[in-house]
Amino acid sequence: MQVDSSIKLSPTRAWRTYLGGKLIDTLHRAEQPEDSHFPEEWIMSIVSARNAGREHILNEGLSKIDKLNQDCYLKDLIEKNPKDFLGKEHIERYGNHTGVLVKVIDSAERLTVQVHPDREKAKELFDSSFGKTECWHIIGGREIDREKPHVYLGFKPGVTKEQWIKLFEQQDINGMLDCLHKYEVKQGDTFLIEGGTPHAIGAGCLLVEIQEPTDYTIRIEKTSPSGFTIDDEMCHQGLGFEKMFDCFNYDGYSREETLEKWKIPASLINESEDWKEEEIIGYKDTHYFRMTLVEVENNLEIKGNGIFSGLYILSGEADIIAGKTRQSGKTGEQFFIPASVTSYTIKNYGDKAIRALRLFGPKVR
Repeated sequence: MQVDSSIKLSPTRAWRTYLGGKLIDTLHRAEQPEDSHFPEEWIMSIVSARNAGREHILNEGLSKIDKLNQDCYLKDLIEKNPKDFLGKEHIERYGNHTGVLVKVIDSAERLTVQVHPDREKAKELFDSSFGKTECWHIIGGREIDREKPHVYLGFKPGVTKEQWIKLFEQQDINGMLDCLHKYEVKQGDTFLIEGGTPHAIGAGCLLVEIQEPTDYTIRIEKTSPSGFTIDDEMCHQGLGFEKMFDCFNYDGYSREETLEKWKIPASLINESEDWKEEEIIGYKDTHYFRMTLVEVENNLEIKGNGIFSGLYILSGEADIIAGKTRQSGKTGEQFFIPASVTSYTIKNYGDKAIRALRLFGPKVR
């Protein structure tokens, strides 16, 4: 495996408790796209999914190298040569872990109300160096039951831990949702969800989620909206029902304060007659990850800086050229760019500008 070139990764789906995935099938030009319990595609993943009852399925969620005749995981390549894949500075701060996980999520139903631990709680409760702060970038969606795509985010003022526990014990779902702010979303919207913040992706959302690299999800609904019974372990992640409520931050904000705090506006980084790049979420918003959007009419050369990245093609067709390697890329395909790649070029060969997300791990410098 050359480390001076981009690495094309195969699509990797992960089982979840909720239904969705039809729009992801469509991105990959499936003949019969359908919703199922595989509503997520994981990108440049070296993290395994945590699913009670599916522990026998090894390596679920791990990214594989595209078009190899045998199972070859990105995780294995990184472990064998971390310096070239991740970069010396990254390793010095984060070890042999990318420190990031990216997903494409298509929700045919509302996800259960949930929370993820911040880094402090993740260390205390799971002995993990990473929590699960995340960011949603809406890339599309669909109306379901005549309702537009929407999300739930953050406690309203006045919600207490005692009240939240009571709603859980009663399984009062409407009461839970009434404690959270609900927002309709559209393509281009971006939200930061800090660890400890309660939330739920609503039905009809197609989004890219970039996050810290764990799968610690505390769920307070015991049944999904479509009627799937959720295992107790999937609710409390081994903490027990009492301790799991320590993961929530009970600070409440008004509707406007919540948007001001967690809705992130895009900002133009640079542009020319041939391309432009916008920052979707940056290190000014969180040190845990970064994501930009490039639009390329013809060619864009991207210089390496000794730090790895990823590339996910939202629309269009292009060649990804690095070193002596030229690989085709089209809508829904993904690439890992090793730290040792000194430069690569996105060469558009379609009729329209190619749109792609550049994906970065935690801040190094």
